[in-house]
Amino acid sequence: MASADMLDFDVATLSEKLRTKQVSPVEVTEAYLARIAATDEKLRAYITVTAEKARSAARKAEAEIVAGNWRGPFHGVPVALKDLLYTRGIRTTGGSKILADFHPDYDATVWARLEAAGAVLLGKLNLHEFAYGVTSSNPHWGFVRNPYSLERIPGGSSGGSAAAIVVHSAAATIGSDTGGSIRIPAALCGCVGMKPTYSRVSRHGVIPLSYTMDHVGPITRNVRDAALMLGVIAGYDPKDSTSSREAVPDYTAGLENGVKGIRIGVIRELSDGLSEQVSRSFNAALKQFASLGASADEVSIPSLAMATVINGVVIYTDALEYHERWMRERPADYGEDVRRLLEAGMLVSGVAYVRAQRARARMLAEALAALASHDVLVAPTSAVEAPPIGGGPLFEQQASEADPVSDILRFTAPFDCTGQPALAIPTGLSDRGLPLSMQIIGRPFDESTVFRVAAAYEKARGSLPSPKM
Repeated sequence: MASADMLDFDVATLSEKLRTKQVSPVEVTEAYLARIAATDEKLRAYITVTAEKARSAARKAEAEIVAGNWRGPFHGVPVALKDLLYTRGIRTTGGSKILADFHPDYDATVWARLEAAGAVLLGKLNLHEFAYGVTSSNPHWGFVRNPYSLERIPGGSSGGSAAAIVVHSAAATIGSDTGGSIRIPAALCGCVGMKPTYSRVSRHGVIPLSYTMDHVGPITRNVRDAALMLGVIAGYDPKDSTSSREAVPDYTAGLENGVKGIRIGVIRELSDGLSEQVSRSFNAALKQFASLGASADEVSIPSLAMATVINGVVIYTDALEYHERWMRERPADYGEDVRRLLEAGMLVSGVAYVRAQRARARMLAEALAALASHDVLVAPTSAVEAPPIGGGPLFEQQASEADPVSDILRFTAPFDCTGQPALAIPTGLSDRGLPLSMQIIGRPFDESTVFRVAAAYEKARGSLPSPKM
């Protein structure tokens, strides 16, 4: 089978071909390594490529599969990790100069679970330094580029995780989300990003941005792959004191159930200030839901107006707590933008921090009240398509707001504050050929309904054109 054909398979398809020995893990891994070599000089999705480890793991997976020892849907599947996740003996930089030579002596639980499921590690993915930004313009390891336009940002902070999915230099990836860092790059690059419920996935061995708002989750080509991956990584972990004991269901079980009778709440506070392209695509998605038998009406969550401020106050403080020693001893080793954000954390009072944490509870209560009469909530993932690297007049013309942080973060940050599951899914391409996206938000620990609604929409929408790259 041609390498290009293998790279086109989603995880679900690839897994079945591996299980039935139509392709081998060694062939697939070599195809992905060749793809990385062909694309990454321009894309900069990877910081570290673990080629020899990948080849060794692929040989082991092949021997196990041939012997009939099938481990499940990720057995022999090449994946990559955002370079915040500890990998024993493998460089883990956090996208920083400070940790440029850091080699952990243990694995993050998320990677340990994927490895136990037979996944093959291709490498560690580029990101906004220490996950503290939305552009993935990394001054230490290179600016990650958007596969649909190399002159535009891929979003952040998990920019490498989304870019690798779209350019097919990984079959599935892991990202993290504190203000939108899974959903933003998924939206701007045109793939699926699932931020699970807070505490659903262990953060053990993940370099923190905010201990109280960090989420870890999958970035994939489609909804089914995200459901499969979350099924592997979710669940209680005694090494993470915030980890939930809530049972992990089969997230793929209801994917074919459709949305007939599903009640969708369209969030009023996230329906304004959209570019014409985003507005048109989002409204078309709502009409698509109606044609599938779902009902949609407007809901209000008034406290969302303060979500970006609340999210910022909490992250400023939590991030500074982790970085405090390095900020005293090595401030010049941070990129300028991240250093400024950490300095801003020094100005946040304890009173402001406590009030921000208390406001999160109110926001969740209002969101749950909206969900009392609805199955899911929906909103755009971003007010704009991917802006050019470095910003500029083109970006300012895309929406009434000229502030890229507001145009992007105000849509994603609320659901880090509430801890609800939220999935970003493409709704099409703009006139410039850039991805557009909406997010589907559910009740805590009800990822299954979010996946079900997303899968029905995805099937009706059809496939997106691939990037020219």
